[in-house]
Amino acid sequence: MTPPPLHVDALTPWPDTVAWRPVSPKLITVELIARGIGVVVLLAALGLGWSLAPYWLWPAGMAAVVVYGVWRSFVTVRAVRAWGYAERDQDLLVRHGLLIRRLSIVPYARMQFVDVTAGPLERAFGLATVQLHTAAAASDAKVPGLPPEEAARLRDRLTALGEDRAEGL
Repeated sequence: MTPPPLHVDALTPWPDTVAWRPVSPKLITVELIARGIGVVVLLAALGLGWSLAPYWLWPAGMAAVVVYGVWRSFVTVRAVRAWGYAERDQDLLVRHGLLIRRLSIVPYARMQFVDVTAGPLERAFGLATVQLHTAAAASDAKVPGLPPEEAARLRDRLTALGEDRAEGL
């Protein structure tokens, strides 16, 4: 009888048999720009409030927004690096998250449709997001930060595999 493994992690299935693919590092830039826009808008609002009613709390609020923005930037870089996906014979695995890690396993036969989206910022950096939809909303999975060619390849492959697996139902 073989002894049980010393460390079992439910969020890292089949470490030797799954080839995880990372998302594009360009997604870090896209996320940081989006975060920067939010910080600038908040700083502008606080600055406007300070100019209309000078009070010591306005600069304190501005400092807090800057500190929060810097902290969130570090977290964003690590969070983007945590994204990954893997294609297997019967399902797609998607993992992400830092503090609360998440692993989604979506069987191809359960997919109803596949979305490919790209907002203006994503398009400017040559990225797209592939999202899978199933009957259960909780089992939807998305893979952001893919180059358009990879997003199209993944979309076509998932659609073909979903149709093949659904034929037997």
